[in-house]
Amino acid sequence: MIATGHLINGELREDAKRVHDIFNPATGEIIGQTGLASRETVEEAIAAAAAAFPEWRDTTPLKRARIMFRFRELLELNIDRIAALVGEEHGKIMHDARGEVLRGIENVEYACYAPELLKGEHSRNVGSAIDSWSEFQPLGVVAGITPFNFPAMVPLWMYPLAIVCGNCFVLKPSERDPSAPLFIAELLHEAGLPKGVMNVVNGDREAVDVLLQDPRVQAVSFVGSTPVAEHVYRTATGSGKRCQALGGAKNHAIVMPDADLESAVSALAGAAFGSSGERCMALAVAVAVGDAVGDRLVARMKERMETLKVGSYEDDQNDFGPVITRQHMEKVNGYISSAEEQGAVIEVDGRNPAIAGCENGFFVGGTLIDRVTPEMVCYKEEIFGPVLLVMRVDSMQRAMELIDAHEYGNGSCIFTRDGEAARYFSDHIKTGMVGINVPLPVPVASYSFGGWKRSLFGDLAAYGPDGVRFYTRRKTITQRWPSAGVREGAQFSFPS
Repeated sequence: MIATGHLINGELREDAKRVHDIFNPATGEIIGQTGLASRETVEEAIAAAAAAFPEWRDTTPLKRARIMFRFRELLELNIDRIAALVGEEHGKIMHDARGEVLRGIENVEYACYAPELLKGEHSRNVGSAIDSWSEFQPLGVVAGITPFNFPAMVPLWMYPLAIVCGNCFVLKPSERDPSAPLFIAELLHEAGLPKGVMNVVNGDREAVDVLLQDPRVQAVSFVGSTPVAEHVYRTATGSGKRCQALGGAKNHAIVMPDADLESAVSALAGAAFGSSGERCMALAVAVAVGDAVGDRLVARMKERMETLKVGSYEDDQNDFGPVITRQHMEKVNGYISSAEEQGAVIEVDGRNPAIAGCENGFFVGGTLIDRVTPEMVCYKEEIFGPVLLVMRVDSMQRAMELIDAHEYGNGSCIFTRDGEAARYFSDHIKTGMVGINVPLPVPVASYSFGGWKRSLFGDLAAYGPDGVRFYTRRKTITQRWPSAGVREGAQFSFPS
């Protein structure tokens, strides 16, 4: 049985007054428990971070970066172990889990660039014998609240960059799959991170509320559903904190009449059903421009879905695994049923699949729903499961209007051979991340990740250049050294 606690001031701690069961979603079995942190435990973690901050703030960026270099090496050495932890508790197939860890490592590599990222600006003689420059200084104690769907990668979006910028960190990962983030934090200490700079508390809303309200916490990063993201943002900013809160999505793919349909179908299958659709960048809606395109798309998609392999994480031949909980499985099935009741056509029904050896697992098979319309619940809300909706419109302009009208603006893509159409789409679509014949336009680590509208609350996106700005404060200094023996009288006009 797995038993996970907390990592505070470099030491593993237990807080078992309240516990949360950990499931293997492929079998439905309870495989462990994690202690849910009390207010006192979270406050202890914040205190450890606050105590470590003065010395860490004064540690040179080069020394901070060297720790990240060693951390990166340890992540690569332990990638299979981390992937297995993710697979066992989340259900993600091993090849998918390895990919998650590798994308996390990319963010550690970007953090290794700290001496360059933290360079300020300098101007000599902005006035007579006056120099001016800016510096980027750390905030202090910052916190991250991360979701179940990427237990390794999303925390690595946050704390490597926060830490190399000179901050100390408190991470509250999902209580549903806590082992991977806790193990990775232990690797960071093995890489030489001083005690207290990085702390992990496993918990639920009680832990979150402490992080949002404690005045010692200067900033909060969050990834999760939109209702919770909005609550986190309003609560954190209401408490005087800086906050970036990434919420939900309903990502669309426009399929144009000139698209390479075979490539589009393969891309849609991977982007819609990979990781059981439990990705904020999953493609949830295919918008076919023209009924002829819609008919061909649905026919080829049905053929492609006949080859989908669904099962447990250990078998790398599987394409995707279960969803995270029984309750979520029932919720996804409910969306499929509601689509049918509202007049959509279930072309491939993934409800109640038969998975040999995993009869009690939380599985939803790949599902294809055609003739979806904007008023349907399955379209309005984020399903977060292996369900692809197909909508039909008569023009690219109408497809873009559909996307722009949706409350979410995370990502979108277009499949076309027409460069003019692709350019117009990327220039005018109202989403934060855009793909052109790329189904999952997740930015690389040197750019930043974030949507528009109700997919992101806050002014700065995650990781990349925005991450550096989020975890630092700009300070501008103006300096003058008067010549010896020269004294000036008081000046009452505004300096120019």
